[in-house]
Amino acid sequence: MSNAVSLDPASVQVAADPGLVQVMISFIQDGGFFMYPILVVLAIGLGIVIERVLYLQITKNRNKKVWDQVYPLISKGQFRQALDSVKDSNTGIGRVVAYGLERAKISRRHDDIELAMEEGLMEVLPRLETRTSYISTLANIATLLGLLGTIIGLIQAFTAVANADPAEKADLLSASISVAMNTTAFGLIAAIPLILSFSFISSMTNKVVDSMEMASVKFLNAFRQVVAQQEQRNNSDGQ
Repeated sequence: MSNAVSLDPASVQVAADPGLVQVMISFIQDGGFFMYPILVVLAIGLGIVIERVLYLQITKNRNKKVWDQVYPLISKGQFRQALDSVKDSNTGIGRVVAYGLERAKISRRHDDIELAMEEGLMEVLPRLETRTSYISTLANIATLLGLLGTIIGLIQAFTAVANADPAEKADLLSASISVAMNTTAFGLIAAIPLILSFSFISSMTNKVVDSMEMASVKFLNAFRQVVAQQEQRNNSDGQ
């Protein structure tokens, strides 16, 4: 009685091929010293990308939650309750609205309130943009390190073949150039996702800022409407 063992061709191919991790390790080792600084730059850049995406997403959600709580109070003219709900808030929209409500306590001029809210937005903006510019800088550094590694590798390659056997020069030179080009390739591999991430994070930041500017406009419109209604009632009571 024979035991038949069926082998999946796909699994056999996976087992026969070297692992992706091993291929990447060999690629980095063959590229020489400059592969490691590029790897460090990539790791730092990806760390900043993850931190910024999480921060901006959390900020967006918190801003929406605070706005949903405070806007109905503003629409009803309950400015004191609205101020109490945002004065201790550490969210961006909470700070902006708190600046506007604080100014509304001492001035009813719309321009003064708008300037106060712009001041709050300018205070919040650096926190949204912090470290974002590092991503594009790291992408440029990765590209330049790749080019530098390739140039140094080519210099070493031509120096090595200068005194080599003429019959071996072509093979030795082509092998050395192939290895030297690894750093340029890896520099681009690191730079391209960082540049795309920079554009994505910049877009996220702009959306958060736009939402706060829109909230400021809605706040001012609601404030004007409430003040106009109060003045109408006062005029009606006076007559």
